[in-house]
Amino acid sequence: MHGFVDLQVNGRMGLGFSAPGLTVEDVRTVARDLAARGTVAFCPTIITAPADVYRDNLRTLAEAMEDPEIGGRMPGIHLEGPFISPEPGAVGAHPKGHVRDPSIEWFDRFQEWARGRIRILTLAPERPGAPELIRHAVRQNVLVALGHHMAQDGELEEGVEAGGTLCAHVGNGLPNLLHRHNNPLWWELASDDVTGLFITDGHHLPADLIKVALRAKTVERFIVVSDASPLAGMPPGRYTIFGDLPVVVDETGRISSARTQSLAGSHASMLDCMNYLASLDLLDEADLWRVGFENPLRALGLQPADLGALPGPEVVFRNGRFERSRSGRTS
Repeated sequence: MHGFVDLQVNGRMGLGFSAPGLTVEDVRTVARDLAARGTVAFCPTIITAPADVYRDNLRTLAEAMEDPEIGGRMPGIHLEGPFISPEPGAVGAHPKGHVRDPSIEWFDRFQEWARGRIRILTLAPERPGAPELIRHAVRQNVLVALGHHMAQDGELEEGVEAGGTLCAHVGNGLPNLLHRHNNPLWWELASDDVTGLFITDGHHLPADLIKVALRAKTVERFIVVSDASPLAGMPPGRYTIFGDLPVVVDETGRISSARTQSLAGSHASMLDCMNYLASLDLLDEADLWRVGFENPLRALGLQPADLGALPGPEVVFRNGRFERSRSGRTS
């Protein structure tokens, strides 16, 4: 082991996988930057977008995945939307105008543009047509994550029965105000049938929730993701992402909508997320590697050997935190 596997990366250093005009060189730039920060593999993630952006960017990502330098770092594309809830809070930073009801026809179109490279699909299980699409996607060996939703327990159970196995960024993609008992978060934490993806960047989840989540899910069903924004790694300031969403990156690295102050992705790499989690002193080194490397690989049905020999700095665990080895060793 010498790095981390990230199932949810929206972009980095001002380059977004959902931005019009994405090029293979843009993808290469992000992949190189992530490799330098200890991420050995990642799923480029496209959020809700206009149809022409899906067409162009899925084709670009599929081409990048055939690139001899970076292709081995991308085990599949994460399609986060457009089949999500348009409800306030649940829709998050996604452009509401491009949200669609779950559609097998549209999913097949996306998969054709992606040359069959879509590996994870995040959707809202309560939306019309969701169970049918989940079953269809699972038959194509696509992992289905329940996320950006306002589903009740029965609708979540139906999503699992159809084949859903993950919950996307648990504790986020929800309204700020929820019923104290009847809300999706309790089911996502309590269910033994789904593995949760958690953004442990220090902004998306408080330490107490992470502690409770680890007790509820155990390390077996806990995966760390960065949910890195296209602005991850950028200096503090005001920016526009996802078409026309004005956002603010503050001095702490928090990225929020200038309109609603809600979070709009993270500023973190997996190295940052893993070190915040390590700082909470909830897991030993072996379990930290499980939630940041082994579990995401297992979810994808991969073994460490499937990643091949990838150049990059060795990540080591010293004095309670992860750091990049200065040797730059290849493993």
